Amino acid sequence: MAKNIEENKAKKSSYSADAITVLEGLEAVRRRPGMYIGTTGPDGLHHLIWEVFDNSRDEAMGNFADNIEVVLLPGNIIRVADNGRGIPVDIHKQTKVSALETVMTTLHAGGKFGGEGYKVSGGLHGVGVSVVNALSEWMRTEVHRDGGAFVQEYVRGKKKAAVKKVGGSKLHGTVQTYYADSEIFQGGINYDFDKVVSHLREQAYRCRQGVVLARVLDGLPVSNVLLRRRLALTHLFLQPLPKANPQKYILYRKGDR
Repeated sequence: MAKNIEENKAKKSSYSADAITVLEGLEAVRRRPGMYIGTTGPDGLHHLIWEVFDNSRDEAMGNFADNIEVVLLPGNIIRVADNGRGIPVDIHKQTKVSALETVMTTLHAGGKFGGEGYKVSGGLHGVGVSVVNALSEWMRTEVHRDGGAFVQEYVRGKKKAAVKKVGGSKLHGTVQTYYADSEIFQGGINYDFDKVVSHLREQAYRCRQGVVLARVLDGLPVSNVLLRRRLALTHLFLQPLPKANPQKYILYRKGDR
């Protein structure tokens, strides 16, 4: 007994500042993903979709968007788009980088902690999209606002380059595309389409705006899979629909009861 007490005292004396680990950026999320999404099993994998969708739903609940599109692309790539305001891209006063980069790469950063960003919202605010970014092998954010189209890409939560303006745009909205990281989700990147339909149908009736879910079958080039206005968003996707139509569920049309 005396020996154990002496050993504990020795351990206590070694507990100094050097024993404190500081994880920067989104490293903490990758070290302990279960703390943020509950599990790295199938439920956690699907939770990434819910988190990205929640941002679009909040835009709709605030009457800033009237269409949301969720697409399961070939190769288990997920794309969520809305025709809301678009994530701000100007320089954030505190972080000294684009607000888009701040939202995508910083925990507890967003427009839902006060101020005038959102009056009504739902979901795990401040955790959502940055956690999705951290737990994705790659992610791409495209923003249309303020007369321009802006893009930033990430690898496992870290930016590849600064936010870039890629052209002019008369559109408005955000398109999030990502591939979940198999290093985190070691059981495989496989989605249960019925599970996605069920969850998003419930959420669609909460926001009472147009919500479309589509699954595009394997074999179609991702670059060609852009849905037309009659299926989903009013204006973000301008290229022709591939000859092979995707499976689609119009979960809610604005005006439905």
